[in-house]
This record gives sequence, structure tokens and C-alpha cells, in this order.
Amino acid sequence: MTAVTDRTPTRTEAAPTRRGLLALPEARWAAAALIAFLLGLAVQLLGGPTWLYWALYLVCYVTGGWEPAYAGLQALREKTLDVDLLMIVAALGAAAIGQITDGALLIVIFATSGALEAFATARTEDSVRGLLDLAPETAVRVRDGVEETVHTAELQVGDVIVVRPGERIGADGEVVDGSSDVDQATITGEPLPAAKQPGDEVFAGTLNGTGALRVRVVRDASESVIARIVALVAEASETKAPTQLFIEKVEQRYSVGVVLATLAVFAVPLLLGDTLESALLRAMTFMIVASPCAVVLATMPPLLSAIANAGRHGVLVKSAVVMERLGQVERVALDKTGTLTEGAPRVVRVDPAAGRDADEVLALAAGAEHLSEHPLARAIVAAAHGKGLAIPAAEDFRATPGHGVSTTVDGRKVAVTSPRGAEAAAELEDAGHTAVIVTVDDAVVGTLGIADRLRPDAAGAVAALRDLTSAEPVLLTGDNERTAAQVAGEVGISDVRAGLLPADKVAAVRESAQPTMVIGDGVNDAPALAAAHCGVAMGRAGSDLTLQTADVVVVRDELAAVPKVVDLSRRARRLVQQNLVIAGAFITVLVVWDLVGNLPLPLGVAGHEGSTIIVGLNGLRLLSERAWRS
Repeated sequence: MTAVTDRTPTRTEAAPTRRGLLALPEARWAAAALIAFLLGLAVQLLGGPTWLYWALYLVCYVTGGWEPAYAGLQALREKTLDVDLLMIVAALGAAAIGQITDGALLIVIFATSGALEAFATARTEDSVRGLLDLAPETAVRVRDGVEETVHTAELQVGDVIVVRPGERIGADGEVVDGSSDVDQATITGEPLPAAKQPGDEVFAGTLNGTGALRVRVVRDASESVIARIVALVAEASETKAPTQLFIEKVEQRYSVGVVLATLAVFAVPLLLGDTLESALLRAMTFMIVASPCAVVLATMPPLLSAIANAGRHGVLVKSAVVMERLGQVERVALDKTGTLTEGAPRVVRVDPAAGRDADEVLALAAGAEHLSEHPLARAIVAAAHGKGLAIPAAEDFRATPGHGVSTTVDGRKVAVTSPRGAEAAAELEDAGHTAVIVTVDDAVVGTLGIADRLRPDAAGAVAALRDLTSAEPVLLTGDNERTAAQVAGEVGISDVRAGLLPADKVAAVRESAQPTMVIGDGVNDAPALAAAHCGVAMGRAGSDLTLQTADVVVVRDELAAVPKVVDLSRRARRLVQQNLVIAGAFITVLVVWDLVGNLPLPLGVAGHEGSTIIVGLNGLRLLSERAWRS
């Protein structure tokens, strides 16, 4: 008799929780700035006292501007100058000449942008830490016939653990005793549980089925596949080449140039005998007309309009940087299960034996599987319900892990089992289907073919992505080669990589110098999404980590929306280029006028604001329904 001691280890740290938006200080400061701005605007529009709306706008300046100002000063200490500090100075300059509303709006835009960036970063960090919850904290270790519950971090290579039905496996290891079906979709992406026998490999964090297993540990907890997924996501996120908007790429030179030019515009006339007031007014006018407000708005409205349009159609693009990056994609890699397919097994064929009826075979199989919780059983029962068949009552239900089920229906022994080399199943298996044999009193009455159904729009989406990128898409999957090839053939993909673990998918993404977009849904896809130039997650079935790691989330699981949003991004980039030409032309004309002539300050402000309005309205064209349909 086995002795049992129950020792529950203490938890060394609290489980990571998901931080809400207002839990971040950046978000709280941005919210305060927005509220102060809206109150000030309301007072101003309603004709309230000037001192009151100025006071509210100044509160907006302080709450929303102190962080970028501090960051800009820190950068200045490192002998760099960024747009953040320049925009703060521009906002202060706007207030100095009475345009405090424009300055406050600029502050709100910057504060809100910083808060959203901080929120996205925090959610990703929370999800990466939370991934470790997939692996259980404890496992039952057997030593000298004695079972003891220990923390999984204490397991050593060579230890033997017991995994009971319905438990998650506590370590990467090899089955030494027992048989069961293990759901390892988190690691390999396979849609169906894998049968495990002595000698088979199992992974930490995967879910055991109805059988009991004894597993010999072959890797330390820090080296398990699930731990390596966490490390891969973190590493890929840190090493991913930073992508910036156009204005951010030139911000250093532009900022330095504007500051030096403003000082020169102030100092040179003063040295030549101009009055202090006149020189200061000319310099302030120069700084206003040369400030990057119009350039920033030339970039943002098209990208934000594209984001809003995509959002209306069920595609969440997480930032303007991501929207810009989508249009740079030259290669696409897709996961299979849950991406090209729906991720749920379905009965696709019923092949009755001679003299048998297909509905009769399906009804008998459903009666036998009715009490089973196996995914194949649920698919069979659902198929019978879908055809309106009466499911017969069953008695003496028995399930054998890795083999099948048997029961008694109307006095006859009915079994639904794996084919184990049966010739009747060969055709179905060659077609990439999972085959099961239905027998009555040990005589085969039919064969069922079960497969993960292809998404209706998968082939069209693959073709559209191929046309957009002019490159052959690649299929990256942890499933077996036969099934992968079957799906790839149906959607028109010739480059197929099967049997891949998460690290293999990352390597496949990084092997190409082309900007690659990865589309996936599972935990095993998260490292590849993080490593890709742009990661896209299917939203309905996507894991929490995958949704947070991805740059884009297809909320409605409509694969056809992905090429549409890529095309939308490319049109947004073209509008950005148009707007930059318009903004640059206005800035050039106004700056030259101020330098060689006498540009009145109100006219300079009007020209500056006019260019801002023009580029803003031009960017809003992508909000229309026509922009998505076309």
C-alpha cells in the first residue's frame, strides 16, 4: 500500500494580476489633463470668465505636460533633444501669445498617447508573467513508494510524478506507466488530444485526459517548453527592432534645427539693432510656424482614421506605429489550427460498411460516445444532433484512454475505437482526417472521418495576401505533416513547415530578411508573433498571451479582414506622404515669409492652423465605409 504525505508548499509570490488602465500613473495624469481641458473649453465656449478657463488650461498644462517635459529634460542632460520637449516649448509659446487652447490640446494629445503606450506595455508584461500559471505550482512526486506534493520548482531530472485524470502535467517528461489522451494545444497547436503511452514525451502545462500517468522528469522547470515560451516572448519583445513614425525618425535633427533657428532669428536682428520686442515677436512667430504640429497631424489622422475604420469592422490595431508597419509587410506566415481552420473537430465523412446506413452508423457512434468528454466524442454527438438523429440509450459505458469507448446499445456491444491500421480507415487518414472505427459485436459497421473545418474565407484571404505582398505565404504549424499538407493544399499554400515547436516558429520567422507578418491564435504562436515585424491574433479563440503579444487582433475571426487592413495601411501611408508635402509647403512658405519679410503673428498662426486643418481633413478620408470596401 502506498503511503501518502501531503505537504503543500507555500507560495513564494502572489499571482500577477492584470492592471487596469487607471492603475497606471501615466493614465491618471492624462485623464486629469483631459478633464481640465474639457472644462476649460466648456467655460471658454460658454463665454465664461477668462481667468477661469486660463486656470483650467494651466491645470491641463501641468498634469499632462510635466512627464514629457521631465523626459525631455532628461534627454537634454544626455545631450539629445526630442520632439516631446519641443512640443512642450511650442505649447508654452502658444500660451505666451494667447493661443492657450491650441497649446492645451497639444498637451492632451501627447499625454493620451503616452498613457496608451504605457497601458499596452503593462498588459503585455502582465500576460507574459501570467503565462506561467499554465504550468501547475505543485506536482505529486513518488519516491520509494511514497507520494508527496511538492512545488514544481523542486522537481529534479529523473524524479517520477503522478498525473491523475483532469490534472495539468507538472513537468516536461517521458511517460513510464499508464495511458491517456493529453490536450497539448498550448504547446503544439494540435486541435485534438494526443494519445500517450509509455515512452511518449509530455510537456508541462498540458492537460491530462481520463487516464492516469506516471511521468519521469527530463527537464528542469526553468528549461521546460512553457518556460522557454515565456523567455522567447520576452526576448523577442525586447530585441524587436523599434519602428517609429516618420516624424519620430527625424525628430532629433528637426528639433535641434528649430531651436537653433529660433535662437538665430531672435539674436541676429537684435545684434543688427532691432528692438527686443520686435526680435522676440519675430522669433516667437518663427517658432510657431516652424513647429512640428502640422507635421505630427499630417502623420496621425490618416493612421488613426485607418485604425478607427478597421475597428468598426472587427480588427483592433493597437497603435499608429502598428498601422504604419502593416503596410511594410512583404511576407506572411500563418498558423493552421484556429487560424486557417476553425479549431474545433467536426465529422466530415461517414463511410458505412456494405448493407449499413450512414445515419444508423452515426447514431450508434453518438450513443456510444454520449457519456464521453473527449473532443472527438463531442464532435460525433454534435453531428448526430445536427442531422436530427435519435441517439439511442447506452449502458455499461467504458472508456479506454488512447483506444476508444465501448458500451451496450439495445443488447449489442457497440465500440468506437481508433483504427490501429485498419484498411477501412486508410483513405480517410490519407486525406488528413482523423478516423474512428464503429463496431457492433466486434464487426465493423462503418468508419467516421473527423477533421478541423477550414474557415470559409481562408483560401480567399491567402490569395489576397499573396497578391498584396507578391510573395508566397508560408504555413507554420505544430500539427503533423499529413494534416498540414492537406490544409495547405486546400488554401493554396505550397511552403509548409509542420511539427514545429514555438522556438522553431520563431526561427522560421527570423530566417527571412523580409518584413514578415505572422497570423496565429495559440500560446505556441505568441513567440513568433512577438518576433514578427507585425503579429496578428485571431480574437475569439486566441489565448490571453497571444492577444496581448499581437500588434493586431481580428476580433470576429474573419481572416478576410487581414488583407483589407493591410491594404488600408498602405493607403494611409500614401495619405501621410501627401500630408507631409502639404505641411512642408506651408511651413516653408511661412518660414521664408517670416525671415525675408514681416509676417504678422496672427497671419502666421492662421497659416499654421490652416495647414493643420487641411492635413487633418485629408487624413479623415479613410474613415469612410468606401475606404474599407475598396
